[in-house]
Amino acid sequence: MKKIFNIKKNPNYWVHKKSCEKRLIFKTFICLVYLIVITILSVCIYQLYYEKEEIVPWSAAQTVEDYTYITISKMSEKFAYYEKSNKEIHFVIEEEDTGQWYTYLIAINADDYNKYKGIIDYTYERTTEMPEPIKVYGYPVVIDDELKQLAIQNITNFVPAENEVVITNDNFNTYLTNSYLDTTIPRQEKFSLVLFLVIVILIIVILMFILTIFDQDKFFYRKVEDVYQESRKKLFSVRK
Repeated sequence: MKKIFNIKKNPNYWVHKKSCEKRLIFKTFICLVYLIVITILSVCIYQLYYEKEEIVPWSAAQTVEDYTYITISKMSEKFAYYEKSNKEIHFVIEEEDTGQWYTYLIAINADDYNKYKGIIDYTYERTTEMPEPIKVYGYPVVIDDELKQLAIQNITNFVPAENEVVITNDNFNTYLTNSYLDTTIPRQEKFSLVLFLVIVILIIVILMFILTIFDQDKFFYRKVEDVYQESRKKLFSVRK
């Protein structure tokens, strides 16, 4: 009992208690801020990662770095062939649920022809069995002048006469776009500097949060307290 009585009579007891209470309030506030920041950063990381990994439809592709896809419902025989890369160029039709269809160009590996043979045969009415549409993935490649001329010359052999639109150099980009989907290019992982920096910041904030929880942030707290006390002294000295 004497020890307890002596502690209470200690003039620094209430100062110490008040300091501990202030520290507890400060730590609670800091932890709350950390949790809010961690939540915000986590959401940002998810959105950035989703954007980086997103596969967009061909109609939504903006750059040659966009990994994109086309759902093929009809497909022509090859009308151009790159011997060096063993790559064939075909016309394809993508049909929406509304019945509206669009014509595009794609490149496939010549060795993969059998994968598309069912759709090609159905397109040319060699069979009456309607195959399932095939979704193909790849990157846009800008069409050069030589391929453009070959496409203009051969489009009439693919598009039905009743739906035919005369394709010229002037309207080529409008109806066939200025690129073809190259399915022979493997998907490449894109490095996102913004995503990397946000992850680094998140790790730092989580470490600070853990240090605060386990009471290892005293040095930081003292610095903040010193700045606060110094600012308070200056404020009161100015008022005097």
